[in-house]
Amino acid sequence: MATDRWAQWLLTRRDGDSAALRARYTPDLAWLRDGVLDRADLAPEDVLLDVGCGTGLIGFGALDRLGPDGRVIFSDVSQDLLDHCRRTADGDERCSFLPAAAEDLAGVADASVDVVTTRSALMYSDRKATAFAEFFRVLRPGGRLSIFEPINRFTLQHRPDDLFGLSGGSPVDDLLARVRDVYRGATEAAERPMVDFDERDLLAWAVAVGFETVELDYRAQIEVPAEPIGDWEVLKRVAPNPLVPTYGEAIAAALADEERERLDAYMTTLAAAGTSTRRTMAVAFLRALRP
Repeated sequence: MATDRWAQWLLTRRDGDSAALRARYTPDLAWLRDGVLDRADLAPEDVLLDVGCGTGLIGFGALDRLGPDGRVIFSDVSQDLLDHCRRTADGDERCSFLPAAAEDLAGVADASVDVVTTRSALMYSDRKATAFAEFFRVLRPGGRLSIFEPINRFTLQHRPDDLFGLSGGSPVDDLLARVRDVYRGATEAAERPMVDFDERDLLAWAVAVGFETVELDYRAQIEVPAEPIGDWEVLKRVAPNPLVPTYGEAIAAALADEERERLDAYMTTLAAAGTSTRRTMAVAFLRALRP
């Protein structure tokens, strides 16, 4: 049973513990996995360190590309997630598991791995520059770094009031504003590392510690039509990240009973009509070489 917030989010709160919503996320996660691994230029015998491995999206994807002599080190701050990955590995001797934070990889020897990967993990660290120094330290000469990060500062700048991907002007805007205030008031300090950097910082940190052949691929979207709202009761069980309440918990904290009923009625009507959301976001893939 998952107990820490990282495992709870990845295993249930990210998708409201809904198989349908989990299936909707699958193509995007596959795109992220392949984007990281394609940029890693894996050789069959490589040793890959996956930092912030989560449920093993990158690590198990790498195993499919490595040969019998390749290895993956799954690393995470969450012992619950490492245990989950260990169960998934089911005795595969190419796998090992290391509890560690991105900025402190003391359990990994200098110049001992061929590839370092990480996906959506740096954004939770308040010592990102130190993490890059650790990535550089553990890589062998000629080793590759391949990472993916959302650029949450972009969304904050362009859609600071975004909630559920809806445009303004609805009859429940007053209620949505109060729900947003719950997130702002309760989570600003916790979420600060998620918005205190952008793609230029990723480049600067990589160069500063000595990486060469640094490449960054950046993608930004503003008000792009996206998927429908879907099942409103499922959406209320979703938390937008591991550090914050679910939408339902925020609604319960912000609104009185009759107000919650009004919001539920409106959102259920939108969901039944197949109303689409709109996406404003930016992401970055970065790869680099240790000389």
